[in-house]
Amino acid sequence: MTVAADRHRRALELPVVEAAAALVGCTITHGACSGVIVETEAYHESEPACHAFAGLTPRTWPLFEAPGLAYVYRSYGIHALLNVVVEPAGVGAAVLIRALEPLAGIHHMIERRGRTTPTDLCSGPGKLTQALGIGLERNATPLLGGPVELGPPPAGADAQPVLVAGPRIGITRAVELPWRFCAAGNRHVSRPWPPGLLGPRGRRRVREE
Repeated sequence: MTVAADRHRRALELPVVEAAAALVGCTITHGACSGVIVETEAYHESEPACHAFAGLTPRTWPLFEAPGLAYVYRSYGIHALLNVVVEPAGVGAAVLIRALEPLAGIHHMIERRGRTTPTDLCSGPGKLTQALGIGLERNATPLLGGPVELGPPPAGADAQPVLVAGPRIGITRAVELPWRFCAAGNRHVSRPWPPGLLGPRGRRRVREE
């Protein structure tokens, strides 16, 4: 098995910040729909923006399970958000999947989203779960061999895309942590775009803004 083909599995074994960077370029599939991960954010029990900061509760228990589980929760009572649980069991940590570049099942995504512009289908954590039809029933299901499948990068993709790193968005606590990772040059990233997203590429594998 090549390094690229095994990258999604190896990412699950990494500390959460490294995992968030490593998962960019991997794929998410649900039913007939799939997309390439182009944006992630890391969340760890040590900081107050993470649900696990509150400890083990009836809501947060999947975060403390073995890596490779889906943590799906409702945000603002509207959107289901998909997270990849990482780090050893007993440590509350997960990677929020913030945006995808659509690969397959695009006509299903258009029907669910009511949008036709490709960059508006999965350019946000609530958008992508709506587009792929991922709901709360997928919470605590395995991401390797489960209904929501975490997979390797598409054939022919870069072994590791160039990333732009910056502060997480849409939160009010621990806003200073540069734990958001975006595929440089990719217009499917959610707004607001981090500085330098569409700027010169290739100087470093990760650029912190």
